[in-house]
Amino acid sequence: MVDKDQDTPKPAAPGTPSKGAKWLGDKPQTRQVNPNWDRELIISLATASLTEQRRARRWGVFFKAVLLLYLFALLVTFGSYEFGAEPLEAGRHTAVVDVNGLIAASKDASAENIIAGLQAAYEDEDTAGVILHINSPGGSPVQAGIIYDEIRRLRTENSTIPLYAVVADVCASGGYYIAAAADRIYADKASIVGSIGVRIDSFGFVDAMRDLGVERRLMTAGESKGLLDPFLPSNKGEVRHVQSLLDRIHDQFINAVKAGRGARLKDNPQLFSGLIWTGEESVEYGLIDELASLEKVARDVIGAKRLVNFSPRKDLFERFADRLGTAVAASLSSQLQGLQIR
Repeated sequence: MVDKDQDTPKPAAPGTPSKGAKWLGDKPQTRQVNPNWDRELIISLATASLTEQRRARRWGVFFKAVLLLYLFALLVTFGSYEFGAEPLEAGRHTAVVDVNGLIAASKDASAENIIAGLQAAYEDEDTAGVILHINSPGGSPVQAGIIYDEIRRLRTENSTIPLYAVVADVCASGGYYIAAAADRIYADKASIVGSIGVRIDSFGFVDAMRDLGVERRLMTAGESKGLLDPFLPSNKGEVRHVQSLLDRIHDQFINAVKAGRGARLKDNPQLFSGLIWTGEESVEYGLIDELASLEKVARDVIGAKRLVNFSPRKDLFERFADRLGTAVAASLSSQLQGLQIR
């Protein structure tokens, strides 16, 4: 038998505190709960989150700064080597000026850049000879003509320092215009040489516009101001005028080549037809003098095998963009724009 009186808890006597209560003076006091605990918790969490964000932002700024310093050091270290910024050694050397790509006012092979390189090469007292290293399909006849005239002037004023042209892959049109001013021209047997001619490009959309039902509305002051407009029928008088202009420029080109090459040119009318030849054929036609590389000309012809490049150097940011590539440079630019210290 189980005594129910023993298992049933007896009520506490008056004045006896229950479990979970504390004495406070003569009265029992229960534990108080802060009615704003949820608000304080949210504020605490938000404060911790902001603190963490600030810490992450500071580390982000730090690592971006380190990356920029690293890239800058890399650029200075290797960029100066590639672009010839290292101190020149004492002694005679062969000066090199590059003519790369399209010959135009806004390009690397502009008259301004090429002439600046040539003048710097001649001003150096240790220059034993100058080489124009040409790899160009041509370009502006104006820019090529300016370079040609300056080469002839520099050769006259510095008769003891020879100037040679050495062809890499291509020396055509305006590229050959420039080369013709040199004392001698060298190329590889597979180099492409020639294209002594002048061209102008246009299109004709007259029939296409008629089929599409499009009407051309052009207003000019001057009856020939719409010269070579691709949306208008060709005008025979204007065509004759443009052809005459091209012929005159072509004659200027031919005369420059003849003045530069002289009796070395073979009597072949095809030379000035705009055709191109290999370096091997060019020797036979008198367009070039011999087959030789840049190093061979410096070593065996000039007698100063050490090469020093006098081509104008790009500025720091242009070299930086060339090294990293367009995509990487654009990405870095966006990172810099978003870089803020907070």
